Parts: sequence; structure tokens; C-alpha cells
Amino acid sequence: MSNGIENESEVAAGHAHGDHPAFLAHHFHDAPQQKSAVKFGMWLFLVQEILFFAGLFMAYFAFRALYPETWLAAHELLDKRMGAFNTVVLLTSSLTMALAVRACQLDDIKGCVRYLWITIGCAFGFMIVKYFEYSHKFHVGTLPGKFYTYEGIEGGAPELFFSVYFMMTGVHGLHVVIGIGIMLWMIMGPLRRGKVSSQYYALVENVGLYWHLVDLIWIFLFPLLYLVR
Repeated sequence: MSNGIENESEVAAGHAHGDHPAFLAHHFHDAPQQKSAVKFGMWLFLVQEILFFAGLFMAYFAFRALYPETWLAAHELLDKRMGAFNTVVLLTSSLTMALAVRACQLDDIKGCVRYLWITIGCAFGFMIVKYFEYSHKFHVGTLPGKFYTYEGIEGGAPELFFSVYFMMTGVHGLHVVIGIGIMLWMIMGPLRRGKVSSQYYALVENVGLYWHLVDLIWIFLFPLLYLVR
């Protein structure tokens, strides 16, 4: 009797696992449940990222209120053309990321990979421009804190502006680098192994949400640091 019960349990377990699609983890009942959980987790992550950057934005506004003349003079030293170029690059990368997700929805995995490579290229372009921008600031001495040596700004605490500038753009740049790594992992891992399809593209969709947040943060950083007078 006990052997019969054990055999029935094994058959039921085998049936439950065997009927699952390859992309469905065993602790989820079905694909909609897994997709819902994955997207909910991603949105929680994005919310805490927004809260993190909100603290940096508050620091920007607080110091700007304390040193308005210095803030105005310091932001004139930033290269608006480089900032504008990087804005165009990131907006383009948002488009190609959206096209990558759409390609997955249409089961066009090769197209998805192609658009992801273009997005990665845009991300590298952004970081290359940032390298030249940073290297110029190292050369002239517009650096944060005690490393500030530039003498062309009158007023109090210009080093605070560049402390905030390097913190905000540096953390954002770190997110760009992380995004590059995630996209490379996506191409070399799930997409190559066939774990992404029109039936389940939540992984690519979540990478897209992360990348759109990175772009959105820059949309706020660019006018605040480079344009607002």
C-alpha cells in the first residue's frame, strides 16, 4: 500500500515538474505568477534606487540655496556640448533597449541581441565622453573637496559644487557600467541558451526597466548641472 502511495507521489511530482516550461522556476505555479513576482521585485529595486538618488538631488538643492552665486559660476565650467551629446546618446540607447524588448515579444532573438549590442555601444560612448570630461577637470583642478585647486571662481565653497557633481555623475556612471555588465550577461547567458522567448521575456524587460531608469536620472542631471541658471 505504501509503495503505491509513493509511486503516485513520484508520478505527480514528475508530472508537475515535467509540464513546466524551461523558463519556469519550480517554485512558481505558472508563467503569469513568475512574471508578476519578477516585475514586482524589479519595481521594488527601482523605487529604492530613486530614493537613493533623491538624497543626492536634495544635497544639490541644499548647497545651491546656500551658495547661489558660486553654484552659478561653477556650472559655467561644465561642457554643455558634451552633456548634450551624452543626453542624445542615452536617449538613443533607450530607444534601442525598447526595440530589444519588442524583438523578444516577437520571438526575434537575433534582433534582440542586435539591439542590445547597439545599446551597449551607446553606453560605452557615454562613458568615453565622460572620461574626456573628467580628465579635463583633473587637468584644471576643478575637483571635489581638498583636491580643488582652480582659482577662477569667486565666492565660497566652489569645491562643494564639484563634490556634488562628481558624486552624482560618478554614481550614475557606475550604474551605466553595471548596465553594460547586465546586458553582456543577458546576451552571453539567457539569450544564447534559449531561455528567453515571446512566452517569457521578463528578464529582458527588467533589464530594460533598469536602463530606462539610468536614462531618466541623466535627463534630470543634465539640466540641473549643466543648464539651470
